[in-house]
Parts: sequence; C-alpha cells; structure tokens
Amino acid sequence: MQTRQNLSWKIGGEAGFGIKSAGMMLAKIFMKTGYETFDYTEYPSLIRGGHNSYQVMVDILEVNSVTKSVDILVALNKETIDLHRSELSANSIVIYDQDKIKNIRPEEHINFLPISLTELAKQAGGEVMRNVVALGATLAVLNQPRNIADQVIKENFKNKGEQVIKNNLQALASGYKEAKKIFHEDFICQLPLVKKNNNILVASNEALALGALANGLNFYAGYPMTPSSTILQYLAQVAEKTGIVVKHAEDEISVINMVLGAAHVGARAMTATSGGGFSLMTEAMGLAGITETPIVVVNCQRPGPATGLPTWTEQGDLQFVLRAAQGDFPRIIIAPGDTTESFHIGAEALNLAEIYQTPVIVLLDKFISEGSSTVPEFSTRGLKIRRGKLLSQEQLNRMSKFDRYRLNADGISGRSLPGMKNGLFIANSDEHDAYGYTEESAQNRLEQMDKRSQKLETFAKVMPQPQVHGNPKAKKTIVIWGSTKGPVLDAYRSLSAKKQSDLKILQLQYIWPLAKDFLEPTLKKSKKVLLIENNSNAQLGQLITQETGFVFKNKLLKYDGRPFFREELIKALSEL
Repeated sequence: MQTRQNLSWKIGGEAGFGIKSAGMMLAKIFMKTGYETFDYTEYPSLIRGGHNSYQVMVDILEVNSVTKSVDILVALNKETIDLHRSELSANSIVIYDQDKIKNIRPEEHINFLPISLTELAKQAGGEVMRNVVALGATLAVLNQPRNIADQVIKENFKNKGEQVIKNNLQALASGYKEAKKIFHEDFICQLPLVKKNNNILVASNEALALGALANGLNFYAGYPMTPSSTILQYLAQVAEKTGIVVKHAEDEISVINMVLGAAHVGARAMTATSGGGFSLMTEAMGLAGITETPIVVVNCQRPGPATGLPTWTEQGDLQFVLRAAQGDFPRIIIAPGDTTESFHIGAEALNLAEIYQTPVIVLLDKFISEGSSTVPEFSTRGLKIRRGKLLSQEQLNRMSKFDRYRLNADGISGRSLPGMKNGLFIANSDEHDAYGYTEESAQNRLEQMDKRSQKLETFAKVMPQPQVHGNPKAKKTIVIWGSTKGPVLDAYRSLSAKKQSDLKILQLQYIWPLAKDFLEPTLKKSKKVLLIENNSNAQLGQLITQETGFVFKNKLLKYDGRPFFREELIKALSEL
C-alpha cells in the first residue's frame, strides 16, 4: 500500500467525454472530505473534438500548482495513455476503459487497471457516464468512502431530475465495486485522514467577480473570449438575484464603450476580456483616460500574438497594457497571484478606479482564471465602498462654480454625475480646460497633462508594497508576479528548511505605478536575484530595469503555453 501526503490525478479523453465534469466532481469530493485541491485543465481551441485533460492536485496542505508527474491517470481513450505515459510517476496507476483500449504495452513502474467503463456505464443508463464509473474506480483505488461522492453526485445533477441522479449513483457504485474486485494491495494509494473544513472550491475569475459584487459592482458588459468568459457567465447567472445589469454585447468595442457610459453616469462598471479583445478596447481606454472616467478592465491573458494559443496560458500582456492607447495618461495595473487575492482585488479595483478617476487594469491569466483551488469562505469584513471625490448634491449647492477638471495638488478633481444641479460639465475627448471645453493652448495642455499624471504619484504614496514571502533577510531573492505565485510558493515549501532560509520571494501585486523606492534598494542589496515569468521577454524585468536601472542576470522564462510545473521550480530554487 502506498501512503502519500499528496496526489496528482489526471483524466483524459475527447471533448464531450465529460472530462471537465469528472475533474470538478473529484475536486469537490476531496474538498468536502477536508483536503486541499487545485485543478488545471488543458483543451485545444476546437469547437468539437481534440484531446482534453483535467488534472487535480490533492494535498493535506495548501496547494496552488500542478506537478508534471501524474500518480493516477484515467484514460477514456488510447490517445490519453500515449500522450501522458511519459508523465506517469513511479508505481503510478492507470485506470483505463478495457472496452475501448486494447494492446496496452506494460511497463514495470506502471500499474494498469482495466475496467469495462463503457459496459458498466451502459448498464447504469448510458455510455455518457463512463467518466462517473471511472470516478468510482478512483475512489476505490484511494480507499475513500463513497458517502461524500454520493452527495456530490446529487448536488451536481440536482437540476437534471431524479432519474439522472439515480443513474449516476449507480455508475459511481459500479466503478467502485469493480475496482475493489480486481485490484490488489499494491494498487491502493492511501492519503492521510484529515479534518473537514468549510473551504470552497473556486477559480480566480469567479473570485474576482464575487469581490466586485461584494463591493458595489452594478454594471458589467462583456463579450465571450477565453479565458475571460466565465466572468461573464457567472455574473449573468446571478444578475437577477443581485440586481446588477449584465450586457452581452456584439464585440469588445461595444463592451468598453458601454462600460464607459455606465461609469460616466455613476455606475461601478467593469468588463473582462483577453489580449485580443483588449486590443479592440485601446482607443476607448484613451477616452477613459482623458475624461477621467473610472472603469475596471480585467485582462485574462493567453498567448499571442494574434489568435496565438487561445486556450493556453501566458503572462504576455504586461508591456501592452502599460502603454495601451495613444498618448500618456495614468492607469493602475494590478496582478492577483491566486484566488483569494483575486477576490480582494476585484473589490479594491472598483474603489481605486473611483478614487483616482482613471482606468484600473487587472491582469489574470488562463492558469488561475480557470484553475480552481480550495480556499476558506471569503469574508466581506473590511470591504468598504469608497467613491473618492464624487460630490454630493449638498456639496455642489455650496459651490459658486463647478469645474470638473479643476487643477488640484493631488491630481484628482471633484466629480459630479449627469443630472445633478450645479454639476454641469462637458466630457470631451479633445484636450479641454477645467470645465471641459476644447482648449489647445500650450499652457492648458501642460496643466491638464500634469494634473492627470499627478494621480499616480498620489497613489504611489499609499500603494501596498510588494509582498515578501520566505526569509525577509535572505540575500537570495526571487522576483515574481501574478500566477507564478502558486507554483513558486509550492516549490519553496518543498525545499529543506536550510534552503528555505536562504531565500526571499518578492511578489508584485501592484505593478503600475512601480514600487521602485522599495525594489531598487532591495534588489541591489541581494547577492543573487532570479526573475521568474511566464513570457519570453521578461516583461516585468524590463519594467523594473527601466524604472530602477537594475539588470536581471538570472531569468527563468517559460512561454510554451503551459504553466510552471512544480518540479521545474524546485530545481531552479535549489540551484539558486
């Protein structure tokens, strides 16, 4: 019997085989049992067909990454074994459909478990339930009780009717019983017993949407684009219950202009897209900048250029969003590192947009946008709607003159909404004076440009500093941002205590404005620095060099569309 602290499980097959459904159900089963989980899905950019896989990491400790190695592989077709055989760990287990897969080449370190998934599914009511039969077999191999799995099946199919629930429960039971009949002791992969907790299973897209909802979001417009689509889908599902307006527009140009219009009249407004959609939004981003309209734009990154790899992951849009739209205007850029951070940044981004009256861009990527993890239930304690210098009617009544774009030392002017008495102004896309009239004099241009740019200096004084993980006094420094947080910290926790004490990890959440007063002395005092990014040009490294003069000699860059696997980072951190 194998006893282990963690487990990597993967299921593979063609689209339509219920790959994602099976993976999500298994993650929920382990979550409800008390384990920590993280899941990762791979699928091609095809409407139908192609190879799909879903990987679930199970651990007794917090987990936010995946390993390259797989301990249990569920193969619904022969292609799955062919594609993932090289990933199988020592003494791994392959549960495969013996009705579909023949002539398996044996290997000494792999335990093959043939089960008639197709036949058992048909007996339960339909071949479509092969994935559920495989789930039952998986639970048997892991020596897990079925009661929690039965509960998850009931929850998962509650909208499908009693007969569908009954059929799936039978499919689960048949897979469980069949595996128990034919495996021997070496097949059992025992996980330690854990206490149940109140965790939830959620991806960063939904977490960010929840955070925005909790902090006053009331208008969202979107166009479906992988991997941002689940934000639109989730908000559309809860729109009626929460009382927000959700619009599915015809394209990203329409989307951002709707968001601009909604924010102009006082809504807390947000949209989400990926790099290609953001490309279409750039002109309207400039309009938000010059009219000082508070909007939030989420860019769930995927590899470019052009269509690139539309269903894979990368951190390739940082330099793009830094300069998107013609001319210079301030924007705030934030990159959550995991699900919990996504919730809080989803809430805070709306505040920052209104306080500084400028676009706020949130950078996610496919790895965490679609990768679900177990986290404690989110708390709204501490969340507060802050609308900055949005003037009340009483304040406007006391003013002898209202200038929307009045020059202020902090760069932030008072703001009124359309229809407010004494709050009239012009929202003009040309350079304008304090009231909003087009004004092309050199002096006015200098004053208005300087006023807008001052906002970033004002924010920089109160902006959260980079987070420090590990030993703050260590002289070896890792620099990360966004979704690399999970894999790097999981790899760090795998190191010996001595190696951990040698490292500090700087995670940048707030990327622009850059915390150069913190970064410059910290990096220059370090004996060794390693930059880790999921792109080909070290885009954060370029920005840090530009702003501080520090040049990164050691870089670990990955840009094949896949996230960092834990094994890669354990090696890199150990060698540093």
